[in-house]
Amino acid sequence: MFAWSWEPGILTSLALQVGAYLACVGPLRRWFPGSTRVPRHQVQLFLLGVLILFIALVSPLGILSDGYLFSAHMVQHLLVTLIAPPLLLLGTPRWLFRPLVQVSVGRAIGRALTNPLVALLLYNAVFAIWHIPAYYERSLSDPQVHAFQHVLFIGTATLMWWPILSPLDELPQLSDPLKCMYLFIASIPGTILGAIITLTSDVLYPTYARAPRVWGITASDDQIIAGLSMWIGGALIYLALLTVFFFHWLHDDEFASSQDTRPSIS
Repeated sequence: MFAWSWEPGILTSLALQVGAYLACVGPLRRWFPGSTRVPRHQVQLFLLGVLILFIALVSPLGILSDGYLFSAHMVQHLLVTLIAPPLLLLGTPRWLFRPLVQVSVGRAIGRALTNPLVALLLYNAVFAIWHIPAYYERSLSDPQVHAFQHVLFIGTATLMWWPILSPLDELPQLSDPLKCMYLFIASIPGTILGAIITLTSDVLYPTYARAPRVWGITASDDQIIAGLSMWIGGALIYLALLTVFFFHWLHDDEFASSQDTRPSIS
């Protein structure tokens, strides 16, 4: 139950991700047009994002989530969708993304997928569909389906975060007021799904109903904790960022007002 999951596919994927990133920002940087030295803190953000994925998928959290606790699985999902992807985006320099939008086809696809409405719909549709009991149970019983689920979660979550944290001028960020609105809207589907899971009296997923009990937590209580994790935990993450962008917007408005009211010197 508390073992580490040394799944070769996961370890290889994470190692390749780190290796490719360090090679591109290091010895291969000169091959990227317009490349500059990447600040240490930006590299640390990217590596922290990979570390979060490692904790979510390799640590005992992965074993607990797959066969024992639905609440652990929900924490895992929050890590791979709301924590790791924004760190990976913040840690990737813009010149590393730019070759993807140099050609017109790549730019058109990028604009379509990172459109705020499309990104929100894709992420929330994928997240909701995989929580339908039949699909959820299939992911727990088939490692390949489970891996595919995680790829979809991380990929669509990255698209969802793009309008907030985009490093590219070609696929720009939203303005601060629109970021606040976007984050508020983004929090609604998870809140609704979390509330449904929390308030449902029946145990939704048979795997957790028949799993050995951990720390004396019943299957019903485990489901309530999982629902609250999605409902409140996810909402708090969105609220924290919304607050940051709101005060940034307020500060910019106050600065602009002070510039407008400053007396001119003739």
